[in-house]
Amino acid sequence: MPRVAIYYVPLPDDPLTRLGSAWLGRDPVSNAPVAQPALDGIREFTAEPRLYGFHATLKPPMQLASGWTEFVAAVRDVAGGIAPFDLPPLSVTDLRGFLALQETAHCPALQALADVCVERLDSFRTPSTEPELARRRRTALSSEQDAMLVRWGYPYVFNTWFFHMTLTRRLSDAEKSAVLPAAEAWFAAALEGPRRVEDICIVTQSSAGAAFVLAERIRLRGFRQS
Repeated sequence: MPRVAIYYVPLPDDPLTRLGSAWLGRDPVSNAPVAQPALDGIREFTAEPRLYGFHATLKPPMQLASGWTEFVAAVRDVAGGIAPFDLPPLSVTDLRGFLALQETAHCPALQALADVCVERLDSFRTPSTEPELARRRRTALSSEQDAMLVRWGYPYVFNTWFFHMTLTRRLSDAEKSAVLPAAEAWFAAALEGPRRVEDICIVTQSSAGAAFVLAERIRLRGFRQS
């Protein structure tokens, strides 16, 4: 069975989709390479996020235990209870040494969407093995993050989750001084104003080391309470 995840990916006609795919150098739908900006070293410092594609994680990658058809049906059921909402404006940030796009204001609807994806879809996750847990623990985790890792297979969910669209690996100070302003300039035109979150995306990884590919967009079909 493949590894699967639930992502937020900007809508196909959103300029951010084109710019993000070009920055990372890969189209997440076709898996085809995309020409990157003329920036020294960009191929190397975007290599890791390129594997995952331009996205923000809602349900972290997991080994699907069984039942692809049942999993897709469950994702549709989740999406059926969530109303579309506006995402606050985004900005390029220095996030623990790597660059990412993050929202400029807290978005409760976004947090709720991530929470329900984690909780409602977890029954499809193959339990983490001890080597997988050990690998995650190489990064110092708080007691809360470790508890999330044990229960949900990932340390950054619910209270420890944060929205981010990764743009680079961890950068040195010298690299950051060049890359940060370049990223701000590259994405500037697409970051003004809010954007609508209208769907969630199922992505798949066919084998270890393979790129994650967008398999299906599923529309949010809930109704906002007045």
